[in-house]
Amino acid sequence: METIRIKYFTDAIEKLDYIEGKSDWIDLRASEEVELKAGEYKMIPLGVAMELPEGYEAHIAPRSSTFKNWGLLQTNSVGVVDGSYCGDNDMWRMPVYATRDTVIHVNDRVAQFRIVENQPKIIFEEVKSLGHADRGGFGSTGVK
Repeated sequence: METIRIKYFTDAIEKLDYIEGKSDWIDLRASEEVELKAGEYKMIPLGVAMELPEGYEAHIAPRSSTFKNWGLLQTNSVGVVDGSYCGDNDMWRMPVYATRDTVIHVNDRVAQFRIVENQPKIIFEEVKSLGHADRGGFGSTGVK
């Protein structure tokens, strides 16, 4: 089991907790109240900074209820936190675009994250042909 050093920027949010068997993702909470008007972009502060284990990165994504509850879209689809982003002021944030007027309150669960290993070192080998049958093009498997 890996140990992750974490710094909280406020006592107003619940501490992070990994719930064994419930999900591989850990919820992140807004650490400040954020008011957005429809069409507005803001960064929601998540109130934590972490020192990830060597060779790992974090992926931040909206919770499944984030759009339904607040009409928010994460502008970069998924956030990647590199292991080097671990300074005392490197607070995690979630960049969002509001589709309607909304207010995020302190401690609202707006995002989730998981820790993944960095991509292994790879070498690209250029070839004229991959030597496999074509599947029919991107998106060719249908909808059913």
